[in-house]
Amino acid sequence: MTSIVRPTPAPFTGDDYAARMARVVRVAVGAGLDGVLLTPGPDLVWLTGYRPTAITERLTVLVLRPDRQPTMVVPALERPDAEAAGGAAAVSFVEWTDGTDPYRVVGALLAPSRTYGISDSAWAMHLLGLQRQVPHSSYVAVTEGMPMLRAVKDAGELARLTAAGAAADAVFEQIVRTRFAGRRELEVAAELAGLLRRFGHEQVDFTVVGSGPNGANPHHEAGDRVIEPGDTVVLDFGGLMFGYGSDTTRTVSVGEPTPEVRQVHEIVRRAQQAAVEAVRPGVSCQHIDRVARSVISEAGYGEQFIHRTGHGIGVTTHEPPYIVEGERQPLVPGMCFSIEPGIYLAGRFGIRIEDIVTVTADGCRRLNTTSHELQVVD
Repeated sequence: MTSIVRPTPAPFTGDDYAARMARVVRVAVGAGLDGVLLTPGPDLVWLTGYRPTAITERLTVLVLRPDRQPTMVVPALERPDAEAAGGAAAVSFVEWTDGTDPYRVVGALLAPSRTYGISDSAWAMHLLGLQRQVPHSSYVAVTEGMPMLRAVKDAGELARLTAAGAAADAVFEQIVRTRFAGRRELEVAAELAGLLRRFGHEQVDFTVVGSGPNGANPHHEAGDRVIEPGDTVVLDFGGLMFGYGSDTTRTVSVGEPTPEVRQVHEIVRRAQQAAVEAVRPGVSCQHIDRVARSVISEAGYGEQFIHRTGHGIGVTTHEPPYIVEGERQPLVPGMCFSIEPGIYLAGRFGIRIEDIVTVTADGCRRLNTTSHELQVVD
């Protein structure tokens, strides 16, 4: 089997990163914040392209304020790597050396008695150090103060997500050609991971293989259970390709499924389809959840749909927006998220169908296009 050769998207430019930083400042001001501090993690990658080789106790932080140029404080020994990042031209650098106080360096870029957004991934020791250094400063997690910061994707991001989705589809089309009966879940999971890499993923985040009763656990970790004829098998897998995520789920039947399995699968298929058809700009996230949930509840399985309908995806495989009751955020063109209703019958089997979609001007586009019919495998 050969790999699929996919064109590599054009790299993000310095202007792309500069525009993102300016956007963050605008959003922060609108949220009543005086600035934003970004530490290593997905926000820093999205804003600068910089991902430290190893995230250690040494403080690295990008400081964004409306009244000054973006500034990144870095350990001196890591400055060359930071300056090689795609967004480096849009920031100024300030270094600190071992034996000096990095919080004093960052504190000089902040003002007392102000409120700043800070990365969810910031270490507690760094946040506490800043609080000690900057009198009466306060901090709000980015996902609390600016939850939709990365939610709307630009054309380059959509191209990467589309390629990742197509690669995940190719993985599914390949895995269903292999034999399931008599193999351990771990073996199938390892094959899924290998296929994701073969078809272009640089990182595998998860390979859920839930066979028989294990399929009733939505996040089952593949184990030693031997897959048997008559089992349903939930396959949920994804990772990062060109730095952006994939995530798809299909449920297959090992041999001819029972009438009950077919019935439950059809209910989930209808719920997923109804939710996809409900996506359009201006509709709230929770409305999509309600649409999927109503189909399943009306069929008598409401208590067996035990998770949200979906989650956003981008530089991570789980991020805002979340498609869940209580999330009133209106959908905006360029948002990308999963739609993945499921029914889980404890001790027996589970069914889930998942696609990534992106909101368009008048609806949505699926980034996963493999068949939703219940596939029978050997």
